[in-house]
This record gives sequence, structure tokens and C-alpha cells, in this order.
Amino acid sequence: MSRTAAASSGVREAVAEAHRREWAMVLAATVRVAGDLDLAEECVQDAYVSALDAWTRDGIPTNPGAWLTVASRRRALDAHRREKTLRTKLPLLIEPNTAPDESTMDIEGVDVIPDDRLRLVFTCCHPALAREAQVALTLRLVCGLTTGEIADAFLVSEATMAARVTRAKKKILAARIPYREPSATELPERLDAVLTVVHLLFTTGHTAPTGEDLVRADLVDRALRLTRMLAQLMPDEREVRGLLALLLLTDARRATRSTSDGRLALLEEQDRSAWDRAAIAEGTSLVLGALRGGYPGRFALQAAIAALHAEAPTYAQTDWRQMRRLYDELLRVWPSPVVALNRCVATSMVDGPAVALAELDELQRDERLAGYRYLPATRADLLRRLGRAGEAADAYQAALALTENAQEREFLNRRLESLV
Repeated sequence: MSRTAAASSGVREAVAEAHRREWAMVLAATVRVAGDLDLAEECVQDAYVSALDAWTRDGIPTNPGAWLTVASRRRALDAHRREKTLRTKLPLLIEPNTAPDESTMDIEGVDVIPDDRLRLVFTCCHPALAREAQVALTLRLVCGLTTGEIADAFLVSEATMAARVTRAKKKILAARIPYREPSATELPERLDAVLTVVHLLFTTGHTAPTGEDLVRADLVDRALRLTRMLAQLMPDEREVRGLLALLLLTDARRATRSTSDGRLALLEEQDRSAWDRAAIAEGTSLVLGALRGGYPGRFALQAAIAALHAEAPTYAQTDWRQMRRLYDELLRVWPSPVVALNRCVATSMVDGPAVALAELDELQRDERLAGYRYLPATRADLLRRLGRAGEAADAYQAALALTENAQEREFLNRRLESLV
């Protein structure tokens, strides 16, 4: 490869990495200048395209995010000077009395939400939209997830999710929904949607749906930062504490989820002495606070389940009966088929794999789980434990057909080979 080709390849990799890590920050900063989400998105996209040429010519900047932010905001200002030709695509996110200019673009009033990214998440979770539309649109535009990743989180096809995002944008335009930063009194009604966005962002990073790596650390770390900011903004909200506890307790195992040679390690195989004990201590303390003061919410209950895993000396010594009781309560609060599937795992540890398999057979009728890779994977494991190798092999094959993450595929193939 020539020196020029190598440099060009390095620039493309730098731009791709900046897109993955900095998109949300650049978009959030640009919205404050553009005043319009669609315009801001186009300006950010243009900035990334221009970076390919500029960075090849001038070198990759020390702070790619800052470079992209400046370039994108300048494009937004230029668009305003061109008679705001793109402003009608989506209703205003921010409604200034006059078009912003370079002398006022960084002069802000007192913000209810001090962080650009968190402010934009709250802004996009507008109650006039259906809850799934709020969450999907925010994950796509603000958090930078692909339509496929969002579809995976919602257990629907990519085409279905793309249609939902498109319909949400059209509704905003047709109904002239006034997108603007919410006031302090409006935050509570948007909080559950915001928590859902952050949780799905974390979940997508915790086990990446596609790619070579099991974990996308950039998404996990972004979700943790947003949740900590939420905890500072709304310290009395129990579900905020619950979500922060859940994320800390779950991420405490990050270093042990893959072996040194890049193989997926199940919870029962992980070195518990290497778990992040500071994160576990903080998370456990937060769980106790989230459970006090009335009926716990779905994030507090999930955090309590994560705490049982974190506190158990070994996998076998986990308090599975208590965990199943927590899943029962979680199903009452949040009747999700994924929760029901996870409850089957607890049942298998309490009553044995045969009882759990009977429950799973009933759950398999739920169409929402039709493309969920962990349904056949769980079935395969239960059949393996029952010694039904042929049926287990078929279930592992079904799981492989739905799995795109390289480490998960390698694990399933190992399990499949062990049956021979």
C-alpha cells in the first residue's frame, strides 16, 4: 500500500471512529444553533463528509469531536443566512426570537438540563408521539444507533422499525408538534421514555447485536454518563437510582465476559474476583434506595436481580428462589416476553430444566419472540441439560441463524460441537 493510500485509509478510519463516538455530542451541540432537528442532522452529516477531504489535506485533528462540532455549527449558521430554506422540514426544537449568529451562538440562558445530549434526549421524547416512536426516534437521531440495532431492541424487523421512524417524523411535520426544550415541570412526564432510551442504549452496547466485539464500550460508557447526569438532575426519582444501579451492577462484570483469547464467558464461568467491586458496592447501595418508599418500578426490580447475581459467591449459590420472586414482580410491573424468558432460566435453577422447558414451550407461542435469538439459545441449553442432544442441536442451529455477533456465534458453535 502506498503512503498516500495508507494515509487515506487512516483518515477514513478516524472519521468512522469519530462518527461512532462523537455523533451524539456533535448533533446535540448543532441543534442549539440550527433550532431544527432535521437541519442539524444534515449539517452534521455534511461535516463528516467534509472531514474526509480536510483531514486528508491538513491531518487528523487532535480533537476530532471539536473539529466536527465547529464545522457543523458553521453550516447551520450558513443555512440560516440562506433564508432558513431547510427549517420547514421539522418543527423547531428551539424557538429563538431571532436567527442565531456567530456573536450569540454560545450565549445561552439558564438551562434546566445543563448537558446538550441529555437535553436533546428529553426534547425528542415528546409526549405527543407514541412511546415507541419517541424512543426509536431518539435512539436513531440522538444516540446514533442504526435502524437495525433499534429493531433488535424492540424485537421487530428492520423494515418495521424504519417505517415507525418515518411515521414519527411525518407526524411531527403534519401536526406541527412544537419541539422545544422542556421546562422543569415537564421533565417527570418524559422521564420514563428517557430512561427507556438510556437503558436500550446500554443494552445495545452491553451485547452488540453485530460485529466482532461482544461489548461496544462507547455505547455503554455513554449510557452510564447520561444516567449519572440524570441522577444529578433528578436525585429524588427512585427509578433513576434504579437504572443507575442496574447499569453499574451489570457493567461491573465487563472485564470477565470474554476470555483472553476473545471467547464469550457465561456468567457461571466468569472470575468473580475480577468483577468491579466499587461499582457493585455503589450499585447495591442505590438499589436499597430505589426499593424504599412504595412499590418498586421496573428498573429498581431489574437492579435488585442484578444485585443478587453480583452478591452470590458462585453461580450455583445464587438465591434463585428470590430471583424468581423478583421476576414475578417484574412481570406484574412490566409484562415483557423477554422478562418471562429470563424467568425461565431462574425456574430451571429452582425446579430443574424440564419444568423450565415446559414454561418456555408456552412462551414460544408469543409472536414477539419469533426473531429473538435468545429464545432458541435458551431452549437449546435446557435440552442439552436434559440430555436431548438431537433436539438441542436443532435449537442451537436455530439460534445461529438469528445471531450476528461473532463471539456469540463462536460460543453457539462450540456448544453445538460438544453435542457430537
